[in-house]
Amino acid sequence: MSNKRIGFIGAGNMATAIVNGIISNKAKDAGDISVYDLDKAKLDLMAEKGTDTTDSCQELAEKSDIIVLAVKPQNYDEVLADIKDSVKENTVIVTIAAGISIAHVRSGLGKNCPAVRVMPNTPLLLGKGASALCRSENISDEDFEEVYKMFSLSGDAVLLTEDKMNAVIAVNGSSPAYVYLFAKAMVDYAVSVGIDRDAAMKLVCKTFEGSAEMLRSSGDTPETLIEKVSSKGGTTIEAMKVLNERAVPQAIFDAMAACTKRAEELGA
Repeated sequence: MSNKRIGFIGAGNMATAIVNGIISNKAKDAGDISVYDLDKAKLDLMAEKGTDTTDSCQELAEKSDIIVLAVKPQNYDEVLADIKDSVKENTVIVTIAAGISIAHVRSGLGKNCPAVRVMPNTPLLLGKGASALCRSENISDEDFEEVYKMFSLSGDAVLLTEDKMNAVIAVNGSSPAYVYLFAKAMVDYAVSVGIDRDAAMKLVCKTFEGSAEMLRSSGDTPETLIEKVSSKGGTTIEAMKVLNERAVPQAIFDAMAACTKRAEELGA
């Protein structure tokens, strides 16, 4: 990565995951990363990593070449108003909140700053993240590559156009929760028939891990992989019948649509 200084406004889980990825991969010295948060305890944890912690978001904005806005969507307007006089025209702004567009950020700053909109997910904390990015029309390739590396260091990253960024939240941003819900149901059933919860969780987690690798590496479509597990007259096909009778695929589709709708509302 370049020698540009990166600043994080917000020191929650997502900022921590990104900072950890940068530091653990030795992509940048911790001292070249500035962090600000209202929560002093979170700042102290960042200071322990060797990062520079600031007393205000204005101070952070003044010294940063790239600013990652790692706060909740509901707090964006307040933060943008606080830093608008401290941000330079060429400061790169990175927004990682659901529904917050590049235009929204620029409007709040009153500047046409180069920007990147990102939708990461929480497995970034383990270096297994899945992030979708879109870039503004005026960001340089060098600056975009810098931002891209921040996320690709902790998982996979893909480039999309901004018109897909609200919809992709349902695909990678919120979707870990769907997986956890499915896992919970599987483990709860195992416990109900007398299987030890820890043993069941171990089996379920490995099943998800192996199934993901099959999707990634086998070259087969999801439909083909389902067919390969569902022997005629066997057990799996009976389970699939119930899932389809209960319209589980449609329920997932509808849930993802609701997720996208909420993202649009948050950005309105």
